[in-house]
Amino acid sequence: MGDKRGGNCSEVTDFILVGIRVQPEFRSLLFLLFLVIYGMVLLGNLSMIGIIVSDPRLNTPMYFFLGNLSVIDVSYCTAIVPKAMINILSQKKTISFAGCIAQMFLYALFMVTEAFVLAAMAYDRFIAICNPLLYTVRMSRSLCIQLLAGSYLCGWVSAILQNTVTFSMSFCASRVIDHFYCDSNPIEKISCSNIFMNKMVSLSLAVIVILPTIVVIVVSYMYIVSAVLKIRSSEGRKKAFSTCSSHLGVVSLLYGTVSFVYLTPPNNPELRKVASVCYILFTPMLNPLIYSLRNKDVKNAVKKILWKKNVLL
Repeated sequence: MGDKRGGNCSEVTDFILVGIRVQPEFRSLLFLLFLVIYGMVLLGNLSMIGIIVSDPRLNTPMYFFLGNLSVIDVSYCTAIVPKAMINILSQKKTISFAGCIAQMFLYALFMVTEAFVLAAMAYDRFIAICNPLLYTVRMSRSLCIQLLAGSYLCGWVSAILQNTVTFSMSFCASRVIDHFYCDSNPIEKISCSNIFMNKMVSLSLAVIVILPTIVVIVVSYMYIVSAVLKIRSSEGRKKAFSTCSSHLGVVSLLYGTVSFVYLTPPNNPELRKVASVCYILFTPMLNPLIYSLRNKDVKNAVKKILWKKNVLL
């Protein structure tokens, strides 16, 4: 497990997750809050997947990416929330060493993948609005699959690198992680190893992941706005913007909450935990709502499904 330089180093078999500090009488309420929101995450995203799969009219690149976005949201939320809920009510708030590795790996994998999928969706909207006549040619099924596969590949590479440098450290002084899930920053704090390489890898991954995805999204929308402003009719401009508003909302929600977490002062771990709850629970809960409430295609698909059920009954 790395270069153990202290005499008190021993093989770590598990960690203790402190979780969100609340008074004992509020633990049940916190558990209930997590349970309700997690249930809404599952219901909203699984419903979105079901709607997209069941309606042939939604067999388009945009909904292909949207369906996979729902899969990603459910996956990273499930990697963290059930264990956090168990620990809220448990006196023994432990997670095995292997479980911690798996949790951090899955979290990194799906978060990075989501960032690239959102960039792919921005490119899809750019082609749809700026080159509508070539849309079906440029956004072919094979290209969509390649973009999704590339997103997952970037997620895998990022997760492997992050896990390798994090869990090659030595843990001599403590095994208490001041968080409600396994994350690199609080794990580094309990290490007795030199974490310079960890910081460099984390910074490099952040630049490699965040910079290209933001550039693709910003450049795509610069071209989109330029193209929309050239449309003479206000109705045409409104219709063009409406196809992008949901994606912009999801992008703003994700990057806004993630920025809130990593810009939170490190000397305030409780605020950082609350910020983490925002993008681990609230972001995947709100994503399907944003798309369903502002998307006529999804609304029509839901009405069609409900009409069929009424006919069968």
